[in-house]
Amino acid sequence: MSLDNVKNIVLVQRALFLVRTLFITNALQILSGKGGVGKSSITTQLALSLSLAGHSVGILDIDLTGPSIPRLLGIEASKVKQAPGGWLPVEVHGSQILSPTPPTTYPSPASTTASKDATTKTEPSDSAPSTNSHADQQPTQIGSLHAMSLAFLLASRSSAIVWRGPKKTAMVRQFLTSVLWGPTDYLLIDTPPGTSDEHISLVETLLKDVVAPLSSTTNGSSSRPQLAGAVVVTTPQAVAISDVRKELNFCGKTGVKVLGVVENMSGYVCECCGVATNLFSKGGGEVMAREFGVGFLGSVPLDSQWGVLVEEGARPKYGGVVKDGVEEGADGTVAGAEDADDEGAERSTGQREREEGLLVDKYRSCSLYPVFEGIAKQVVNTIQSGTAVNVGQVAS
Repeated sequence: MSLDNVKNIVLVQRALFLVRTLFITNALQILSGKGGVGKSSITTQLALSLSLAGHSVGILDIDLTGPSIPRLLGIEASKVKQAPGGWLPVEVHGSQILSPTPPTTYPSPASTTASKDATTKTEPSDSAPSTNSHADQQPTQIGSLHAMSLAFLLASRSSAIVWRGPKKTAMVRQFLTSVLWGPTDYLLIDTPPGTSDEHISLVETLLKDVVAPLSSTTNGSSSRPQLAGAVVVTTPQAVAISDVRKELNFCGKTGVKVLGVVENMSGYVCECCGVATNLFSKGGGEVMAREFGVGFLGSVPLDSQWGVLVEEGARPKYGGVVKDGVEEGADGTVAGAEDADDEGAERSTGQREREEGLLVDKYRSCSLYPVFEGIAKQVVNTIQSGTAVNVGQVAS
């Protein structure tokens, strides 16, 4: 193949990407240098919160060897549809009006504390558990949510991806050039851990080949990078933070601006008594963000009801005493005890039938929604104000 033909192919790929992403206003990377910190969970909840704020949202899952987004969204059985000119992303929900959510009471992380080493718990405050402030509001206009993942193209959940770097790079570029997103305010890109081929390919394409549509600029004559920045996820432990520091240095080397740091798994609030326990210490993410001069978006505690929501589709409920996944009554009797073993087996295999209803509607009853509502507002404000940070290199 001649050099001219190669140049023509590259130009065509860039043109296709421009057309496919013409209506994407902002793209955000969800990054972490460490695996297992909950990037996919953070991506999903940030997307749901942005949708509940009225924005149209897309999720691009480029964690090719471990795609989790379809399962978290409850759309594993969906398949990608082919349309003239490209792939159509899978719809999670369309733009619509949600009725007010029912009253939900859950323990507030702000009202209880525990010692840093998690060995001595303090008593909860005299105040009652917080009530969902969204329970009696007016109907909510939500934005659409779509997703694209390699999992939609695989034969089964257990199918293994055994690809070398060039194949991964080609797949990422195909996702970027072949998906017809339509009007999208925020495209969240869920990435694998580290700073590997997928990250480099993504950054090169988004920063070098593409600019945002002219309608998003102030005077219609200038342009700005479509990659608005990165949200960096860590957990409080020192071993995780040392790896995530490398991700921030990666952002500095590649010119990716940082929108802020999220500290995930920052404590566990007991859904029965409301006592908070710092399982993995606390505050390391905030210290790291301050060291690099980037914003700290917030701390996200563990919530077992979020797991129930994404695995079973059940609306979160708080206040009952739960043992081995089965709720006990006040007298200590177990409702449906004879089915407990079967339910546990169904949970472990992922075969339990999901409850009907929109994930985004039921998420409003989760204790983590107010946390991510605040994080989403900070991300939007940072993007709109243009205050995302170009980080410098900080020694480990």
